[in-house]
Amino acid sequence: MFPSANSTHFIERKEPLRVLIVGAGEVGFDIAQMLSSEGHDVVVIERDEDRVTAVRDRLDVMAIVGNGAASDTLKAAGVDRADMMIAVTTVDEVNIIACMMADRLGVETTIARIRSSEYTDAESVLRAGDFGIDFVIHPEESAAEEAARLIRRAGATDALSFADGRLQLLGMKIETNAPVVGKKLMEIASSSSDLHYRIMAIRRGGRTILPRGDEKLRLDDQIFILSFTEDVPQVSKILSGKRDRGIEHVMILGGGHVGARLARTLRQGKKKSIKLIEPDRDRARRLAEAIEDILVINGDPTDIDLLVAEGLGEMDALAAVTQDEESNLVTCLMAKHLGVRKTVALLSKRAYIPISQAIGLDAAINIKLAVSAEVSRFLRGKHVLSVATIHGVDAEILELRAHNGSAVTRGTLQEISVPRGVLIGAIIDGTEVRIATGRTKIHTGQSAIVFSLPQMTEKVERLFQGE
Repeated sequence: MFPSANSTHFIERKEPLRVLIVGAGEVGFDIAQMLSSEGHDVVVIERDEDRVTAVRDRLDVMAIVGNGAASDTLKAAGVDRADMMIAVTTVDEVNIIACMMADRLGVETTIARIRSSEYTDAESVLRAGDFGIDFVIHPEESAAEEAARLIRRAGATDALSFADGRLQLLGMKIETNAPVVGKKLMEIASSSSDLHYRIMAIRRGGRTILPRGDEKLRLDDQIFILSFTEDVPQVSKILSGKRDRGIEHVMILGGGHVGARLARTLRQGKKKSIKLIEPDRDRARRLAEAIEDILVINGDPTDIDLLVAEGLGEMDALAAVTQDEESNLVTCLMAKHLGVRKTVALLSKRAYIPISQAIGLDAAINIKLAVSAEVSRFLRGKHVLSVATIHGVDAEILELRAHNGSAVTRGTLQEISVPRGVLIGAIIDGTEVRIATGRTKIHTGQSAIVFSLPQMTEKVERLFQGE
């Protein structure tokens, strides 16, 4: 999922970039690790000495103890040579001030993690741009929106949205009795020619395949389908043989930023019965007052007896989004045992994500992946509009814009010979969206949703770059 930008500012890629990161918590550490592995010059600023020691011991980056919102600390970190500032502490105000200081000291691009909507809502008196912030990351909001999409699509293991919600990318497991087992993709497409969709990737035995038309689907394949949003129910039925029954009764464990946002999102649209379990009495009271038409219960989300007493076994879906990821896993497994159709767990450790589905969970969401994707986009250049990844799939999903004179505009997709390891799924031209075929031609200014294996990413980016 892509958090929304408050600016169209991009940084022109140089090698290597010098990046200052304020905050060495889980998110800051993850970003530092990613940028360092790509060869960028990274400096981490953190007040906690133990965290600084951990960064120095485990990463090939410079780490200093200090206040990232103080000019002296920034100057000591080499702010005068920095290309980018990323402020991702747990305190919004620190991130805002750090970016404002960096902007005043000449840093070209500033990115801030902001949880509160006070600075990002349309009616806000002060906007993030007023503080010199080029881009705002809302990882908790992104995680909540992804969880909501997964709950609404009961049969999906993954869900991403593109083109302002007009396109959806859904993950789906090919189970026993699915009518498409053993069929080639071209056969499946010809039998449902009135629908607009494309199978973009297959995860098979730990291997990622970007399929051609002659690829056959097998039992236990996990497939990823790009489809018009309105066609999703029909596409799901054709591929799985099952009708995607709606979700009416939902239980949410944890009323933090993710849980509260998820409750608000699910309350919109079709009516749902929502129960939210929150251990903090004051927070539970505030949530009950702030969110209409949900039942907030002050209790321990890890207390299985409480959950059963509150009707866990009668729920259609459970979203475990507490800060205790082990409890999230265990509770979701218990819910599946009790017959809950859809379980979604918030997991911070990436290693848990592929394990979660193997042991029976339906879906997992991860805050750090959303942040890493947004930072990656800034490092690519102006032709890259967005970047996403899917848990367990060794491919990137790029939204690329074709610039004047780019190779991708010189013929149809068949004629330009898109290399293996690259699959172009859809074309976006303003308000018009089309699922791509071999006869599709991309014109200057149009953008495309592209799947790319890691080793092919630079090649596909060159296809869209201008003269």
